Amino acid sequence: MTHDSQTGISVLEEDDILSSKNKTNNVNKPELTKRGVILILGTFGGLFAGIYAVATPFVSPALRRICLPFVPATPLQIQNVFTALTKRTGSLIDIGSGDGRIVLDAARQGFKSSGVELNYWLVLYSKYTAWKNGLSPQVSFFRKDLWKTSLSQYDNVVIFGVEQMMSKLEEKLDKELVEGRHVVACRFPFPTWQPAKTIGSGVDTVWLYIKGREKLCKDNHNNPV
Repeated sequence: MTHDSQTGISVLEEDDILSSKNKTNNVNKPELTKRGVILILGTFGGLFAGIYAVATPFVSPALRRICLPFVPATPLQIQNVFTALTKRTGSLIDIGSGDGRIVLDAARQGFKSSGVELNYWLVLYSKYTAWKNGLSPQVSFFRKDLWKTSLSQYDNVVIFGVEQMMSKLEEKLDKELVEGRHVVACRFPFPTWQPAKTIGSGVDTVWLYIKGREKLCKDNHNNPV
């Protein structure tokens, strides 16, 4: 009898210990409720939406057949551009204006300058920089597709292009520009036009073309300048 009582007490004590361990484990490993799952998914969904909203304007141009990526111009490239445009005046447009540095420098040198850029955030940044430097009245920035933008009204055109687009852009400029307009191509020259001047070397090279004289070099085998 005594032995059975002791055994019963021992079994009860073991049950209490196991029950205590189970409670402890339940405290350390709480179950994920349906509400918790919804909150977690909602948080990650909101984070993804935010990243998508910010990244899309930067990524989407790269998904086009011909893209114009944003690569900031070097100080030497900018210097070469305006060396090519020495003594020039009037209106100027930078195709794919990026952060606006060419447009702003052109305004400082007396041009009535504009930039066309597809990236919404870069257009906002350019406008902010213009305002910050007191140049807003002298410059304009447009969020537009360059292929749907008429270039006929501009006296000077600057383009930091990619090789794949230069042939198509040459055709567009040939149709829209009148004689005497100046075009400065940076990084890549036009495929058939002959430059009036070549300035710089390597990635900083720029090519100056004068509409109406862009074929003289090829036809006459001399430099028209």
